[in-house]
Amino acid sequence: MTLTELRYIVTLAQEQHFGRAAERCYVSQPTLSIAVKKLEEELGVALFERSKSRVSATPLGEKIVTQAQLVLEQTAAIKEIANEGKDQLSSPLRVGAIFTIGPYLLPHFIPELQRKAQKMPLYVEESYTATLRQKLRKGELDVIIIALPFSEPDVVTQALYEEPFVVLLPSTHPLTAKERIDPKDLEDEDVLLLGEGHCFRDQVLDTCTHLNNQRDEHGERVQTAAEGSSLETLRHMVASGLGITILPQSAAGNSAYMPEVLTTRPFSDPAPSRTVALAWRASFPRHKAVDALREAINTCRKKDYPG
Repeated sequence: MTLTELRYIVTLAQEQHFGRAAERCYVSQPTLSIAVKKLEEELGVALFERSKSRVSATPLGEKIVTQAQLVLEQTAAIKEIANEGKDQLSSPLRVGAIFTIGPYLLPHFIPELQRKAQKMPLYVEESYTATLRQKLRKGELDVIIIALPFSEPDVVTQALYEEPFVVLLPSTHPLTAKERIDPKDLEDEDVLLLGEGHCFRDQVLDTCTHLNNQRDEHGERVQTAAEGSSLETLRHMVASGLGITILPQSAAGNSAYMPEVLTTRPFSDPAPSRTVALAWRASFPRHKAVDALREAINTCRKKDYPG
């Protein structure tokens, strides 16, 4: 039994497909299939049920996969402990960010981080909170940038900054006559939101509670963008005249559209907002790397939003 074989069965249990699992493990499908079969023979049990359409763990296989996951986590922790004596700012840092933060924060803080830690390049991944949570837990990412609330055993979470929401509308929209918009002003508007799985959608519905009452099957005012859509997709839809949307402040100024096409308005106080935070495993030993990342983000935020 090897760590590689354990990684194969954990990945196969997640993907439920030999081809996709092999791709994630950077090996050929036959290599992965042979390794899984070898482990099953060594253990004397069937770990997976195989059919033409999918692969699923057997009840006993699920227990073994869970234990294998723990072994891989502990192995990652051992490697991190071994690196404690090394220069914490001289090797790549694996950073994850949710889709509604990454594109708008990364271009600002990476140059600042390079000034603070020139020997520490970043491996960057953008995804949903649920995916980043798993990869952090498995040691595939070192630090993730998410929005609170976020809770995970043995993971440290530290708030970075509070980010208000703004309303994005066509420049010809009647609401542009207002300097600030009350959430109640949106009650009769066609509001576009991201699809399920995006925590920003949930944050908007939590802070703009009246929107929860506008979702009926036929005349709904709240419209959900197609799966895989982004804040930029919503921006294009607003520009086309389909409705209005709500953005985090950092995304408001990142537009290719001229002011005569789209404009933004802040909410009246107390403005709906989200808390952006860092999260990392409590066992992660490169504390100086986390500090450098946090300082770079805080520095760029002060430059961009001095108020």
